[in-house]
Amino acid sequence: MKPTTQLPMPDAAMQQHSVALTEHIIQRIQQAGGQIPFSEFMQHALYAPALGYYSGGLHKFGEQGDFITAPELSPLFSCCVAHQCYQVLSALPAEQRVILEFGAGSGRMATDILIALEQADCLPAQYWILELSSELQHRQRERLQAEAPNLVSRVQWLSQLPDAPFSGVVLGNEVLDAMPVERFHVAENAALERFYVTWQDEQFAWQVSNEEMAELNTLLEPFLDTLPSGYMSEYNPFLADWMQNIARCLQHGLILLFDYGFPRAEFYHPQRDEGTLMCHYRHHAHSDPLCLVGLQDITAHVDFTAVAETAHDAGLNIAGYTTQASFLLSCGISDLMQQIDPNDTVNWLRQTQQAKKLLLPSEMGELFKVIALTQGLEDVPLLGFSHDERARL
Repeated sequence: MKPTTQLPMPDAAMQQHSVALTEHIIQRIQQAGGQIPFSEFMQHALYAPALGYYSGGLHKFGEQGDFITAPELSPLFSCCVAHQCYQVLSALPAEQRVILEFGAGSGRMATDILIALEQADCLPAQYWILELSSELQHRQRERLQAEAPNLVSRVQWLSQLPDAPFSGVVLGNEVLDAMPVERFHVAENAALERFYVTWQDEQFAWQVSNEEMAELNTLLEPFLDTLPSGYMSEYNPFLADWMQNIARCLQHGLILLFDYGFPRAEFYHPQRDEGTLMCHYRHHAHSDPLCLVGLQDITAHVDFTAVAETAHDAGLNIAGYTTQASFLLSCGISDLMQQIDPNDTVNWLRQTQQAKKLLLPSEMGELFKVIALTQGLEDVPLLGFSHDERARL
């Protein structure tokens, strides 16, 4: 294993973990005849049972992990999300209210939302967490038990989407960016070449293959004339099936997705010629997904136009699209800030700094977007989307 220069060296236990996953992927490469699509490599690197980055036992979130998400950064974020949940849940009979959260991380957002909804007298009958990692399930349960013990009985952990349709809210914070993507580049004749991963010289390496990719050609048709030779980027071939599965589950309610990304015209901008693939390791960001296998997060920015298109095809209504800053302001983050005692100087300064990171364009405020998809709520103006930018999609 040869980490990218300047990255912290993993300890012996982490290296052993990475070697085990490396051997697992090498076996898959050999079984496939010497190479696998990058999307398959990314799937194994992140989700291989007990070995992948998200399914293994490594600490990922917060100051001691590899990155900090908005719910980890400040409880203000989850309180605002709770306000949007309240608008939808309060219109449902109490016994029918359900929240389903994808990949709840440390359990921070689930805990804060449940506490906020309890204070608003609008608790869901059930809070489902779809979490594949048993280690993360354990951490989530510990946090809930420590901070909201009276609410743990409402929480149920799932390993797959429920069979029966339900009503309520589906939440996904930084879920789409962790879905495996295909990587491609534009050849001299405007042909699209797919990236594969192989094993050579005792390390993972790239290979490219010129092959027909009908879905990608259709998606990029409006932009191909503007993309230079060598242009490199990604697309998510799994998004449509994922969206169809969620749409089948949600009988009545709201899907709320938070992530970093762009509308398609900005995603495939000619100047974004190296794509959006990014890795996160111990709060270091870099662009080499083939090193530190199993020890680093691998992400790609989200094409929100694709999210809207797949949602529409799945029968969902695109009810809102805006920046994270606009969503939080519409959901009352300013009012929440005014409730903080300014005489408690340390706490006031800390939360003010956290709010700036959530809101400022130079931080998370503009890069992170929020999209709302609904089933059966078409006539309800959603609280968080008073400044709606659906026209950009």
